[in-house]
Amino acid sequence: MNKRDTKQQKSLLIPILIILSALLLGTLIGIFVVIPAMKPNPPKTSWIEPTQGELWLQGQALYQQHCASCHGSNLEGQTNWRQRKADGKLPAPPHDESGHTWHHPDAELIAITRDGMVPGVTAPEGYQSDMPGFGKILSDAEIELILGYIKSFWSDRALQAQKEVTLQLIQR
Repeated sequence: MNKRDTKQQKSLLIPILIILSALLLGTLIGIFVVIPAMKPNPPKTSWIEPTQGELWLQGQALYQQHCASCHGSNLEGQTNWRQRKADGKLPAPPHDESGHTWHHPDAELIAITRDGMVPGVTAPEGYQSDMPGFGKILSDAEIELILGYIKSFWSDRALQAQKEVTLQLIQR
């Protein structure tokens, strides 16, 4: 092998190393940036606090606009919410303490609000509901504002019970 062949091999080596470096960098970006960003709605890692002040007003406005028509402007739910209607569906439950919203962890409440009552996912198999998903209308942050608003009406006892259920789910 002469000097000319060695020089040609070295000149080919640099573009190959650049290409391999670019591929490695692209792979690392994909693994550590793109793929994690693609995961839809990562699980909630903390408890949603009841809101106050400006956040409360934002949550109230969103609740009144998107939820009150079914769940009541005062969170009271529909009449006879525990009795099935003629179509077999249950009326919208209250979100005040007389209902069962506070029995569910935050991640479940977010999923129900975002995706609706989906049998086998956010509802029991075969369950039928009029609860639509709001994921194309509301962001998770807006859903959290609504939940913070709703929680502001609960007693300390209900808040503590709901917080415990939420934290138990997070720790699993």
